[in-house]
Amino acid sequence: MKLQLIIEVWKKGQWFLARAPELDFVSQGRTPEEARKNLMDVINIQFEEMKDMGTLEEYLLEYGYEIKDDELRPQSEMIGFEKSVISLT
Repeated sequence: MKLQLIIEVWKKGQWFLARAPELDFVSQGRTPEEARKNLMDVINIQFEEMKDMGTLEEYLLEYGYEIKDDELRPQSEMIGFEKSVISLT
């Protein structure tokens, strides 16, 4: 089964954080690549456990995914983001 998702990578101190916002999963690593690899490991382990417990489909529906033709697709899509500075009063 294929999964469409966005992976954000952040630097925090000397660590890199990888986050899949659609699934609410986060992992870390010493490099961006390691953080992404660790995130994929977390997702695979969690999905396998949910599948064994029979809760995977419920979880995916709760987080806004639909299953179509052996592919998991988010029902909403990020179309952009921007960094902004605002003045606080």
